[in-house]
Amino acid sequence: MPLVVILFGVLAILVIVLIGIFFYFLNVWIRALMSGAHVSIGSLIGMKLRRVPPSLIVDARIRSIKAGLDVSTDMLEAHYLAGGDVDNVVNALIAADKANIDLSFQRAAAMNLAGRDVLEAVTTSVIPKVIDCPDPSKSGTTMLDAVAKDGIRLLVKARVTVRTNLERLVGGAGQDTIIARVGQGIVSAIGSSATYKDVLENPDFISRKVLESGLDSQTAFEIVSIDIADISVAGTGAKDVANVGAMLETERAEADKKLRQAEAEGRRVMAVAMEQEMKARTQEMQAKLVEAQAEVPRAMAQALREGKLGVMDYYRLQNIEADTTMRRSISGEEKSRETESR
Repeated sequence: MPLVVILFGVLAILVIVLIGIFFYFLNVWIRALMSGAHVSIGSLIGMKLRRVPPSLIVDARIRSIKAGLDVSTDMLEAHYLAGGDVDNVVNALIAADKANIDLSFQRAAAMNLAGRDVLEAVTTSVIPKVIDCPDPSKSGTTMLDAVAKDGIRLLVKARVTVRTNLERLVGGAGQDTIIARVGQGIVSAIGSSATYKDVLENPDFISRKVLESGLDSQTAFEIVSIDIADISVAGTGAKDVANVGAMLETERAEADKKLRQAEAEGRRVMAVAMEQEMKARTQEMQAKLVEAQAEVPRAMAQALREGKLGVMDYYRLQNIEADTTMRRSISGEEKSRETESR
C-alpha cells in the first residue's frame, strides 16, 4: 500500500510539472500555431534548455512565414547561438524579398556575423544614401583643401551617392574608405588643372575624373554619383591663404634674402678678420724694424773697433740721416698745408 501511494505521488508530481511546462509555453505555442508557423512543445523546451529565448525565435519565424519565407527554427537558433542578431537578419530577408533582391539566409547571417547591419545594407541597395565628403563628424572639417597648378587654393565640398553592393559586403572596404578615396580623387583632379578658373567654370570635370578612377573597387559600395555641393576660393586671412603659389614665392624670396644677408655678413667678418691680421702683421714688421734699428749702433761700433768704418764715414752717414729726416719733415709740412688749404 505505501508503495502505491509513493508511485501515485510521483506520478501526480510529474503530471503537475508537465502541466506547468505546457502552460509556461502555451502562449508562445498558440501564437505560433495560429500564425501558421507551428513549433512543437519539445522544440520550445529545447530552446529553453539551450538558453535561447523561445519568444524571439518564434516571433522571427512568424514574421518570415507571413512574408512568404520559410526559415526554420534550427537556423534561427544556430544564428542566435553564434552571436548574431536574429531580428536584423529576418527583417533584412523580408526587405530583400519585397525588393526582388536575391539574398539567402546563409549570406545574410554571414554578413551579420561579420559585423554588418544587413537591414541597412539592403535598404541602401534599394534607396541609395548620400555621404558627405569630407565627413565633419570624423574629420572635423567641412571642406576639402586643394591647390591648382597656378597656386590658388580651393575649398571643395562633395556629396557622394552610394548603393550597397551585397556581393562585396563581406570583406569589402567600408564608408570611410569611400570618403578617403573620393577626397583623394578630388584633390588630384584639382591639382592637375592648369588654373583655378578652369575648375570654377567646370566643376563637373572633377566628378567625371573621379568617377572614371573606379574608386569603389574592392569596397562594399557602388558609387552612383559624385556631386560638387560647394566650391570656392580660399580666404586671404593670416591662416587662410588663397594664393599658395605667391605665398611660396614670397617665402622663397625671403629665404634668399636671408641667405644673401648671411653671406654678406660672412664676407664682412672675413674682411674685418683680414684687417686685424694685417694690423697684427704691421705691428710685427714694425717690431722687427725697431729691432733692426737697435742693431745698427752696435754694428757701427763693431765696425769702428775693427777698423772697417772710419770716423769720416760715420759722420757722412750721420749727415745723410739728418738730411733724410729734414726732407721727410719738409714733405710732411707741405702735405699738412695742402690738407689745411683744402
